[in-house]
Amino acid sequence: MRIKTTSVAAFAAAIAMLAASPALAQKKYGPGASDTEIKLGNTVPYSGPASAYGILGKTYAAYFKKINDEGGINGRKINLISYDDAYSPPKTVEQTRKLVESDEVLAIVGNVGTASNIAIQKYLNAKKTPQLFLATGASRWNDPKAFPWTMGWLPSYQAEAAAYAKYLLKEKPDAKIGVFYQNDDFGKDYVRGLKDGLGDKAATMIVAESSYEVSEPTVDSHIVKMKAAGADTLLSFATGKFAAQAIKKVAELGWKPLHIVPNASSSLGSVLRPAGLDNAQDLVSATFAKDPTDPQWNEDPGMKVFHAFVEKYIPEGKAMESTVLSGYSIAQTMAEALRMCGDDLSRANLMKQAASMKDVKLDGLLPGVTVNTSATDFSPIDQFQMMSFKGERWQRFGDVIKGEVAVAGQ
Repeated sequence: MRIKTTSVAAFAAAIAMLAASPALAQKKYGPGASDTEIKLGNTVPYSGPASAYGILGKTYAAYFKKINDEGGINGRKINLISYDDAYSPPKTVEQTRKLVESDEVLAIVGNVGTASNIAIQKYLNAKKTPQLFLATGASRWNDPKAFPWTMGWLPSYQAEAAAYAKYLLKEKPDAKIGVFYQNDDFGKDYVRGLKDGLGDKAATMIVAESSYEVSEPTVDSHIVKMKAAGADTLLSFATGKFAAQAIKKVAELGWKPLHIVPNASSSLGSVLRPAGLDNAQDLVSATFAKDPTDPQWNEDPGMKVFHAFVEKYIPEGKAMESTVLSGYSIAQTMAEALRMCGDDLSRANLMKQAASMKDVKLDGLLPGVTVNTSATDFSPIDQFQMMSFKGERWQRFGDVIKGEVAVAGQ
């Protein structure tokens, strides 16, 4: 009888442990999820005017293949369904409806482009389908009250500009700032972040503002205006070729302001070389990721893993390693959110876990920069390190700066 009593007690204790353990809780699945599979979807411009970003879609697929080769996530293989939207919002809508209603994916991940994502944002939120880790830095993705099913990945333009404001307030508090910006959401987000970051000092520190249209053949007149206003600090919130024109014109004028350009326009190949490397000396920008082409990272453990990934899974990406690293990092973030879900692969739990990331380290992020989210902050990355262009490469300096901005709807 004693043996029987002990067995019953042990059995009861085991049942209690099972009931108390969330890891052993009953499995729960949303659309696209099962014991063996997690179905994800996205649209990417494999053709059309932004087809260069098609490499992002190929990188997501390659990363999930790597995950599957290693046994999947919690024993489940990732099935990524990716359609071409040609960078056309109507096409994005059509293909996204197919992904949600016909393919029945668990979530949309890594979609490319601001306009394309705006086109499907209301639809996906109405369908309560996660729209996660988007390849766009617009501030509208961080609005958990209005759009609780949408979360970006790239640092917002506002957060980046707020980091520049923090840098200037500390290092050059008497700066006379000229702000040159693209007259659209891209440029206006930067201006908003700068002014918010400067706070009460914005009114006295900013001495001139000038916006340009993307249809303008040259922005020379805007740069002349900034110099004439007496600015000793120039913030060029401009995209590619316009940033290059600004850098070149500053040099032609013999003007020597502290010149800051956004991370999006810090590319050596597409911006600085066309502007002339001599003209780009001492240019300042900010970054959050490692540069896979910079030899300083050759012995970095995370970059060794990344380079091995490129070599094995996407060798055609070697020519565009910086863009590939972005895709790799987005996919790595998604994989971590799915791991955090355990056996509850409902859409609601996926969003809950995506909004519960704390100091998550990724192979491609700078030391000190981590992924952090909460139920009230849907901006995974808002940390930056300043960098200055010297010789033929960017050199980082100073501490990691948090670009703090107000969350939409709060």
